[in-house]
Amino acid sequence: MSDAAWPSDWLRGVLEVCVLRVLADGPTYGYAIGARLAEVGLGTLKGGTLYPLLARFENAGLVAVEWRAGEGGPGRKYYALTPDGTRTWHEQASRWELFARLTTGFVASAPAAAPAIASGAVPKIATGRDDSPQAHATNGPQQVRDGARR
Repeated sequence: MSDAAWPSDWLRGVLEVCVLRVLADGPTYGYAIGARLAEVGLGTLKGGTLYPLLARFENAGLVAVEWRAGEGGPGRKYYALTPDGTRTWHEQASRWELFARLTTGFVASAPAAAPAIASGAVPKIATGRDDSPQAHATNGPQQVRDGARR
């Protein structure tokens, strides 16, 4: 599942803690961070997503940056957690573990089949008015719309 198409908002929500997790293993460079995240199943990460995050970490004092000569190629920018970065990693990892446990428990507790809304009616709670076919048949569409304005 290395190239799973996860919803982008899910990835945005988990990316910081996952990048900090990779950096907790020791100094590394951007491409290797992306490769590690792909290896664990988060899919291919675009540089336009990863490098701005690493820059934010640097500006916040969570990572230190060092240029190192490349082996037979161009130099690489290595990122390493600072003491503040390590503290942040531990805090976020602990909080994420609790969050994941709560959401997993909640989602797993869902009924086998969600109750269906008959005839495509929009529930009153969602719109503030009753758009059910019964309301239209009884009151007519204009009265249903006018009722929402009161």
